[in-house]
Amino acid sequence: MKARVHIMLKTGVLDPQGEAVRHALGSLGFEGVDAVRQGKVIELDLAEADPAKAQAEVTAMCDALLANTVIESYAVELL
Repeated sequence: MKARVHIMLKTGVLDPQGEAVRHALGSLGFEGVDAVRQGKVIELDLAEADPAKAQAEVTAMCDALLANTVIESYAVELL
């Protein structure tokens, strides 16, 4: 089973990379972009076949290592 984890900074946390991208887009002539939030996507190949167990396992991975839950939120998608 595959899992995809989407990780983003929580609302209210400053995103300097997103702001740099927004500024660069404006410099390239792409006007009208008011804000950019940058995140990351992690794809995992899991041996677990049970969706409930896989969801719990990936959630534990996120809480332990993949996401900084103080400043980031995440969403797990099983594929």
